[in-house]
Amino acid sequence: MNTKVDNKKEALNPYLPSWEYIPDGEPYVFDGRVYIYGSHDIYDGQVFCLGDYVCYSAPVDDLGNWRYEGVIYKKTQDPLNEDGHMCLYAPDVTIGPDGRYYLYYVLDKVSVVSVAVCDTPAGKYEFLGYVHYSDGTLLGDKEGDEPQFDPGVITEDGKTYLYTGFCARGDKSRSGSFVTVLSEDMLTIEQGPKLVAPGIENPEKRGFDGHEFFEASSIRKRGDTYYFIYSSIVMHELCYATSKSPFGPFNYGGVIVSNADIGIGTYKDSNMPSMYGANNHGSIVEINNDWYIFYHRHTLNNWYCRQGCAEKIHFEADGSIPQVEITTSGLNGGPLVGKGEHLAYTACNLFTSEPSIYVGAPGAPRIKQRQDEGMERPESFISGIKDTTTIGFKYYDCKGITKFGIKVRGYGDGTFELRTAIDGEVLASIKVENTNIWTLKTADIDLKDGVYSIYISYKGPGDLQMYSFILE
Repeated sequence: MNTKVDNKKEALNPYLPSWEYIPDGEPYVFDGRVYIYGSHDIYDGQVFCLGDYVCYSAPVDDLGNWRYEGVIYKKTQDPLNEDGHMCLYAPDVTIGPDGRYYLYYVLDKVSVVSVAVCDTPAGKYEFLGYVHYSDGTLLGDKEGDEPQFDPGVITEDGKTYLYTGFCARGDKSRSGSFVTVLSEDMLTIEQGPKLVAPGIENPEKRGFDGHEFFEASSIRKRGDTYYFIYSSIVMHELCYATSKSPFGPFNYGGVIVSNADIGIGTYKDSNMPSMYGANNHGSIVEINNDWYIFYHRHTLNNWYCRQGCAEKIHFEADGSIPQVEITTSGLNGGPLVGKGEHLAYTACNLFTSEPSIYVGAPGAPRIKQRQDEGMERPESFISGIKDTTTIGFKYYDCKGITKFGIKVRGYGDGTFELRTAIDGEVLASIKVENTNIWTLKTADIDLKDGVYSIYISYKGPGDLQMYSFILE
């Protein structure tokens, strides 16, 4: 008798390896696999998007098993960037009328849209050209054009709809995100830019008040409805607007996800940031009849080391999308197995008694990575753990758990406390002392079987690091 072995991996956030930094994720399903396209941060880099474009993919029925597809496009392939002095900003991909895959992107010091093409979703893309008007003038160079940024694309009936824009506070020259229609050659403009979502300096708010367009234009279609996904002016949230036409008018719908969990009041006050957030970029995708929002989080307490995360979403009968909370178990389809060792870098909540919406607070706890020379797969952990630091993970299906442990190191003389709610009862306390190496400390607990969040708080002096927690 043959016994089927289930080799599926649990799907965690961040969903890619701990040493990989692919923000601005645009997810697509091609031929039974989910492909993720994004920009490419370098750990401890000094600016955004220092790397070449790389791609990962996973089977639609095994979202914890991501495969590295390699470098799909180098920044030096663009004729404007042969010396590599410019970075590749957030891209998007669409299938053209000829069945080939087209990659749209903008370099960081020019305001035009570049296009590359490939016969397969994750092969070697080759430079094709720049989006231009019929007279050859590049989009972004024509008088009246706004600078191009963060292209989002969708192709229907031989036409490609290109959404672009960037609108910072104080810049009255920027008015919002625009849609431009391209012909079958994927380069030539058939219809010039039309405003679809207003920016912060646009006096015509069109119902977007407080959530005006900032960046990260992305477009998807569900049924007969177009969903325009974007990052609002507050940056940490991904919002959506809907229309029955790719031209709009788009009506503001709401927030899908915040990488600081602002707006979620189920386990905390809705205005309390439970993670250090910053800019955000991503989109929605249907995978095996379920829908997900892909977004990114920040590590190293700065803006430039971003990692991809995802959460399951659902649509109400009217097509609206309720905001979802950020979790560790994002793509898993349910809670993670509680029993075992769980790596600290998968935390979905990280804050102190003085929570901050944005990264960069001096001395704040952070997700960090070792940078040993020649280390192929550097370990990640949480650093800067000080008095009142709380680290949260969710959700875990706990059965038969009688022991809790933490693996820590550093200089500190205090106590770690385990809770299953931010303000819940202390279920276990572990005293720690100065240690130079990862040291496992354990305590007995009485935890009834069930699905739980895990919150680990530190009280006392010192500056510590945490590698993992253990439930046995």
